[in-house]
Amino acid sequence: MKHIVLILLGVLAIVLVAGAAWLWTPDLPRATLEARYFDAHSSYVDVDGVRLHVRASGPKSAPVVIMLHGFGASLHTWEPWAEALSADHRVVRFDLPGFGLTGADPGDNYSDERSVGLLVALMDKLGITRASLVGNSIGGRIAWRFAAEHPGRVDKLVLVSPDGFASPGFEYGKAPAIPAAFRLLPYALPRSMLRMNLARAYANPQQLSEATLTRYHDLMRAPDVRRATIARTEQTILVPPESLLQKIAAPTLLVWGDQDAMIPVTNAADYARAMPASRLVTLPNLGHVPQEEAPAASLAPVRAFLAR
Repeated sequence: MKHIVLILLGVLAIVLVAGAAWLWTPDLPRATLEARYFDAHSSYVDVDGVRLHVRASGPKSAPVVIMLHGFGASLHTWEPWAEALSADHRVVRFDLPGFGLTGADPGDNYSDERSVGLLVALMDKLGITRASLVGNSIGGRIAWRFAAEHPGRVDKLVLVSPDGFASPGFEYGKAPAIPAAFRLLPYALPRSMLRMNLARAYANPQQLSEATLTRYHDLMRAPDVRRATIARTEQTILVPPESLLQKIAAPTLLVWGDQDAMIPVTNAADYARAMPASRLVTLPNLGHVPQEEAPAASLAPVRAFLAR
């Protein structure tokens, strides 16, 4: 019996070690990531103590469009839209602190106030007086907060499935509870698990390409990004948005995939009540990241809106 127990313990140890080896996901060297995801339009811009990865394209004299990505993403989520809009706009994108090649904020501050302040500072640094803002998910929340607090600097506002209203797990005035499993993110990020999470952002999961999955997986493994991702989540304290939304003077377009499983299109009614002058475009059979899932179809109403 003693031998059987020892054998079973040995087998269990092997299984645990094998499981840990499968789950363990180390960071990737910054040089490796820059070789893959830093291109001729990229630069690093030092803004208020943060080294932002910025990508700008299009005529320098054209109207400026600034694009803000969502949680866990990077400026690359906008690639097809940016390429198309760069024909007649100056398109500026950047990795929000805590994500992509920007990496962690040295001050570990990921509040909305900090994000809005960094956008102000970046525009000042680049000599941009006014711009149209395009934001997806939390990027949408940062965009509408900026538009509410700095109305004189926003021409038009495009909100793609924007975050901001309370939802399960995110109450007003209260930091969200962080599941214990989420705290393992800095140590374990198997590609298969990431695929399951990203697939929820698509109405048709088959549209999630291997190249896109690889990009997300790589950039989540940038040094210190996963720890920063947890810190940003811990610092997400929502405020009732109605009073801020009512301050927005810029013409506003709401863009929503009707199959969005992350922030459902029914949330658009909350924005419509606070911003009765806004216009909603519902995209059939698309999810939370229409700019990735169907770039051409989702860009069409945005391009028409910006051209007005």
